[in-house]
Amino acid sequence: MGKREEKARGGRVDWLADRALRGMIALALALPHETRVRLMGCTVRRIIAPLAGYRRRSMENLAHVWPGMPEAERRRIADAVSDNAGRTMIENYDVPGLLQRMADAPVTGDGLPEIERARAEGRPVLFVTGHYGNFEAPRAALVARGWRIGGLYRPMANPFFNEHYAANMHALSDPVFEQGRRGTMGLLRHIREGGMGVLLFDVYSSDGVAIDFLGQPAPTLTSAAEIAVKTGALFVPFFGIRKADGLSFEAVFEAPIPHGEPVEMMRQATRRLEARIAEDPTQWFWIHRRWKPKRQARRQRKRAAANMGP
Repeated sequence: MGKREEKARGGRVDWLADRALRGMIALALALPHETRVRLMGCTVRRIIAPLAGYRRRSMENLAHVWPGMPEAERRRIADAVSDNAGRTMIENYDVPGLLQRMADAPVTGDGLPEIERARAEGRPVLFVTGHYGNFEAPRAALVARGWRIGGLYRPMANPFFNEHYAANMHALSDPVFEQGRRGTMGLLRHIREGGMGVLLFDVYSSDGVAIDFLGQPAPTLTSAAEIAVKTGALFVPFFGIRKADGLSFEAVFEAPIPHGEPVEMMRQATRRLEARIAEDPTQWFWIHRRWKPKRQARRQRKRAAANMGP
């Protein structure tokens, strides 16, 4: 690979990081399922999270929304979050195994009869969820039962890692689209034609609308709700809840959110996620830079200055 091409696709540091990650994944996948899941959870919790700053970021986010929480409790949650992140990553890299395990997993929720009816009628369905438990588990549960469910993913900053990350998502169920205008239009066409898809909405976006999340404003894209309204798709929150054994899941499909103003629809989706976090905060991905309060404050100051004029 020439220097110019290498720079375009990622540098040496990215390549080395990807090689190390590929090796770790390959080693883990060679182990029995229970051993690999526990090992990856422990590795991320004890080694990767402290070194990469994930534990610190989780604790800062917890302090941002729950300032009265004792430090020891914040550390406990942050460590459990890192453990869940490691488990989720390796579970999702074993697509055949995930499909096999989710084929027999409990599938529940008030929305289940409605999505089954929509499928029978050929009506599109758009599922929305957050980075809670294992967010791919409900999709895998339906795919294992013969459903075809597409999705939209945010590409990784490391292009070498993104190659196998994207391929792994395609292996679970196509069509899968890369986030961006082209990908959103592709998902929109898929849904409009009567298809089913999944969108994760709990990530920061500078183009989003400020919707309170756990008591603090969090910029949130309304594109999921807009797609549902445009296509007439059933708008269904789902969650893959990790059970007490740390290895199995319950796939919960909640009652559909009625169509209406997209911001209000996303506000309702946010409330559904908040309720799950209240039940077990260790299962949500506190590692995300979900709020970015300093960046939000800078944007507000710029807007205020612009409105004041010369």
